[in-house]
Amino acid sequence: MGNKNNSAVLVALILSKAHTDETQEHLDELAFLAETAGIKSLERFIQRLPNPDIRTFVGKGKLEEIKSFVFSQNVSMVIFDDDLSPSQLRNLEKELNPKAREQRVRVYDRSLLILDIFLMRAQTAQARTQVELAMNQYLLPRLTRLWTHLERQRGGTGTRGGAGEKEIETDRRKIKYEISLLKDELEKIDKQRKTQRKSRENIVRVSLVGYTNVGKSTLMNLLSKSTVKAENKLFATVDSTVRKMVLEDIPFLLSDTVGFIRKLPHHLIESFKSTLDEVREADILLHVVDVAHPFHNNHIEVVNKTLAEIGAGNIPTILVLNKIDLLEKQAEPVNLEELKGYYRQHGFEHVVFISAEKKINITLLKKELFEAVKNKHLTIYPNYVASREYSL
Repeated sequence: MGNKNNSAVLVALILSKAHTDETQEHLDELAFLAETAGIKSLERFIQRLPNPDIRTFVGKGKLEEIKSFVFSQNVSMVIFDDDLSPSQLRNLEKELNPKAREQRVRVYDRSLLILDIFLMRAQTAQARTQVELAMNQYLLPRLTRLWTHLERQRGGTGTRGGAGEKEIETDRRKIKYEISLLKDELEKIDKQRKTQRKSRENIVRVSLVGYTNVGKSTLMNLLSKSTVKAENKLFATVDSTVRKMVLEDIPFLLSDTVGFIRKLPHHLIESFKSTLDEVREADILLHVVDVAHPFHNNHIEVVNKTLAEIGAGNIPTILVLNKIDLLEKQAEPVNLEELKGYYRQHGFEHVVFISAEKKINITLLKKELFEAVKNKHLTIYPNYVASREYSL
């Protein structure tokens, strides 16, 4: 995203039913997204409105306040926590970039920031194709004189100052053509992936799911002794990873794929459908949760909603409440049995508390997983007899 100083202000609305602390948590997450993209957040602006302003999202007064700070501090980006309409984006770009001012201010909304991070993180041809498709579909209705496809794809922040309507039309044609090529490319990759998945039909499939940055990749490494990238950044894993495992004498496949997040861009979910087939076609889900996060119940809701959206809402699930070592550091003590009872009342029959980082209760998780895998294995191979029960 290479701007001179890579600094930003963050902007959020509090709508009528929202609470200030929840909005601050959303901005904390937006700041973490920005940090993941290499952007330093300098200030936050919050506006309370019954509905977003149709022209500038935040209204004239708040926009003047934002402009004053941005111009005085030479801030290079303004990042909104919600998606902007094409007209809001155009108006904001115009307001924040008066002709007399040399340094350009880039306007990002949440979807664009997430798409940029995905583009940075994607390693495989499939993931890159998926993200580029989502990016182009996002950009198509948002082309302006200030903001063109080629600059965005390069990740640059300059502008072709005198770009006119003809150049915008040229860019629009380029994007439509590229979307068509990317869709064709994805179809070819999807066919290959479907063939690969068909060959796995007679083996139990387990998939790790969860909000982004809850420790899925750390747990994947622990269970499969693999070296999946695990770091304290959002969307460290974009490409799906599949490992063959054996518990006692039963083989199964364990996959880890992209973490979910609230307001995940629609185009991204659509283009990642084939990657998310690893989740949709799983026999068992390990739903990993950062139980020490103050809003972890919201995160569970987001994951459940996304699972339902991709057709994976009814797959048998083990709720894995991770980072219990961090609960001990909190001011108020947490009764784990009461917490387990709470989640059972809310539809999670199988609940396990662990710390993937500190390797706490991993054997207990393996026992729970073995029972689920064995039960599914018996539906595929009814004559199978376990050589022994899983023992702690």
